[in-house]
Amino acid sequence: MYKRNLTTILFLGFHNMDIDGLGFTLTLFILLLIIYIVTICGNLLIIVLVFCSKTLQSPMYVFLSQLSVTDIMLTTDISPNMLHIIIHEQTTISFSGCITQFYFSCLSLATECFLLTIMSYDRYLAICSPLHYSSIMNNAFCFKLIFASWLWGGSLVLMLTLSICQLQFCGANTVTHFFCDLNALVQLSCSDASIVHIESIILGIHVIVLPFLVIVVSYTYIVSTILKISSFSGRLKCFSTCSSHLTVVSIFYGTLIAMYILPNEGQSQILTKILVMLYTVFTPFSNPFIYSLRNTDIKEALRNIVIRKRVTI
Repeated sequence: MYKRNLTTILFLGFHNMDIDGLGFTLTLFILLLIIYIVTICGNLLIIVLVFCSKTLQSPMYVFLSQLSVTDIMLTTDISPNMLHIIIHEQTTISFSGCITQFYFSCLSLATECFLLTIMSYDRYLAICSPLHYSSIMNNAFCFKLIFASWLWGGSLVLMLTLSICQLQFCGANTVTHFFCDLNALVQLSCSDASIVHIESIILGIHVIVLPFLVIVVSYTYIVSTILKISSFSGRLKCFSTCSSHLTVVSIFYGTLIAMYILPNEGQSQILTKILVMLYTVFTPFSNPFIYSLRNTDIKEALRNIVIRKRVTI
């Protein structure tokens, strides 16, 4: 299927830069390993809490559990290989493995973009149209939105992946990165990649630009509605229901836009890798904390499960 001479790809990770050293390597490995473990545990905890607790069956928490699924997929697709690269200084991956990693990383990112957009719409309905919320955002519509997010994200990414597979790959097989992203694959190609560039732009518009505009419009209406509330406590309560989502959107979309939308010709390798790590490592790690630390429903559900287990013991 692939037109290539390459069978393996060599990742250099951080080891082609002027920051090598045993101390840096061990520190980075331990830090990323801890982050990976905490990310998996934190997101699994949210999924279990939403599944087991009757108080967390509302659409907002169902969407949150799906967000945790995408975070687990993204960090599991990238972090183990990244840790292997760090500890062994450089490592190889098969070409088919690289394509597979690219597909699932893009799938999780695209689906997360759509889910964050749906969550903004959910908050818009809850704050701007509370009387119609339960009739619109029912369970059937909720699961249709989730299914559409995965299906549309998977379809868009599949089209781009199939186009990449049609490229011819030959010559150098070295990637100065720690996972297979679009730029790394295009740089390895020795054929015309103009179609891939066009499809990547279309993908970026569908996955990043349009969802971001929907989120901006949703929050414009939300802020306008909140400002019309007479009491300060009422405004604060409404804002607190969407502050966690707004924080995640700011971090996630901020790094994606800086990485893929804004011009990055003069961007250094260190800055590029830091931006990539922000949305592939830090965002999945921080999401459970952002959504749970200030959320009384999640903390109450966790407390009830702990009490139940103590009583059982």
